[in-house]
Amino acid sequence: MGQISVKEFVLRHWFLLLLAISLAVGFLGPSAIADLGDLPGLRPSLVAGVLFLMGLGLGAPAVLESIRYPAAGLLALGINIVGVPLLAALVAPLLPIDLGGGLIVAAAVPCTLASASVWTRKGGGNDAISMLVTVVTNLLCFLIAPLTLVLLLGRSVPLSFADQAAKLALLVVAPLVAAQVLRQLPAVAAWVSRSKMRISIAAQAGILLMVLFGAAETVRRMGEGGTTTSTLWIVAVGALVIGVHASALFGGWWASGGLGLPARDRMAVAIAGSQKTLMVGLQIAIDCGVSMLPMILYHVGQLLVDTLFVERWGTSELELVLGAEDRASEGDGDPHPEQQMQGHPAEP
Repeated sequence: MGQISVKEFVLRHWFLLLLAISLAVGFLGPSAIADLGDLPGLRPSLVAGVLFLMGLGLGAPAVLESIRYPAAGLLALGINIVGVPLLAALVAPLLPIDLGGGLIVAAAVPCTLASASVWTRKGGGNDAISMLVTVVTNLLCFLIAPLTLVLLLGRSVPLSFADQAAKLALLVVAPLVAAQVLRQLPAVAAWVSRSKMRISIAAQAGILLMVLFGAAETVRRMGEGGTTTSTLWIVAVGALVIGVHASALFGGWWASGGLGLPARDRMAVAIAGSQKTLMVGLQIAIDCGVSMLPMILYHVGQLLVDTLFVERWGTSELELVLGAEDRASEGDGDPHPEQQMQGHPAEP
């Protein structure tokens, strides 16, 4: 494989680069950034707006198609809803309460709305399964996330199940449902189809703003003594969140292989089962009064780890498995599903 140019690298990883810049500006910039984030209704509006934009891109047919793959879908849901929180609960006691609580929050939030399907497609996986996990975990997060937080975090941080459920229903479920209702209108559906790139860029701009405010708020809390400031603890959080995510990622890959699932379904289980959405996690961390750092680091870590997983693992073992499946299916007259996935354009 030849070396890529700087321009190609920037075009391929522009979001990761801007994410790093947003973190740097938030951590090192003026305190006025945190004050700007405190404007009444700004952060909740950003969360709801981004989720509405991303909800416009969710296709119901893909979700319905995933019903054909119940084993893979249920396994991915189980890992995302139960497996990741349990992994986080095992290691959270190793951290100070504010950082450990932030890790629990990161594990309790739903699957990403866009990244899971994008990375699944990049790895030649079955994005109908990743879409199912995205829709189910986000639509039910107003019940699942508060219950998980009360069970795993309630002893350390005062939490109200009813308050959290109401907030998440308003911030997450309502925008997603509204987007899907509007998408049923032919004119809106046509506009969404024509404007996918612009919608995606607008949504990711909102994510970058939320990261900027989250980083600035983290610095402010550090200055006030409200969160742990030790560099050693910050490094420990980074290692633990990457460990939790990687354990869920490879656990999903190997568990689905043990069930005899095809390689493209295994890729979807691994990616969708382990990814967690940043927007919702930052808002919950603020509401719960715990550190946002674990959620920020989890998001950065999952993008880096999943990129390596898809580009290296997915292009080596996955292709070998797909090749074996293709050879086994020769002569049945139907094009193999994996062949249909080849060349699928990757979203930014």
